[in-house]
Amino acid sequence: MAEEDNLLIPSDVYLKSGIHIGTKFKTKYMENFIYKTRPDGLSVLNLKKIDERINVAAKLLAQYEPEEIVIAARRENAWKPAKLTGKHTGIKIFAGRYPPGVMTNAQLENFIEPKVILVADPWPDKNIVDDAMNIGVPVIALCDTNNQTNNLDLVVPCNNKGKKSLGLIFWILTREFLKAKGMISSDKEFEPTVEDFTEE
Repeated sequence: MAEEDNLLIPSDVYLKSGIHIGTKFKTKYMENFIYKTRPDGLSVLNLKKIDERINVAAKLLAQYEPEEIVIAARRENAWKPAKLTGKHTGIKIFAGRYPPGVMTNAQLENFIEPKVILVADPWPDKNIVDDAMNIGVPVIALCDTNNQTNNLDLVVPCNNKGKKSLGLIFWILTREFLKAKGMISSDKEFEPTVEDFTEE
């Protein structure tokens, strides 16, 4: 049971999604989150730390109103789950290319002033991370073992490339955000399934 190890969801659900499987490359910063390196050279992330950080990220996001949050996902595997998070929470989503200047140029028609940003991967989502840094907006980032973490305020260690992993992360974040906001009172009230959030 999830309660036994105090995880947000049962550990076998995490493991099935491959959320803990990193890459063959690891940066110095991400070493703290790595549990071990497999014989095939892939780094394995610490499940407890993944769970802890997802929880922290959801609670942090819940301190803001949906219209004050932006989620950016340049990588295609994150488009579907990010859009569903937007649909269920009202958070603004950039799936695909983030138009530079949207947060820094008040002259633009689509100008926005978010108070916090979540990116699916700080490398492809570099433009929005840079903009956020320039205007002092905190950035939460899903980071794999090969990510650099400069200019990030909160790192959520995870496999940020796989469809199942990304689907699961966005599903949990959405559920926990809605709970923290009092929009649902229990896990049972959250109707979408993990499968709904996972790209076919």
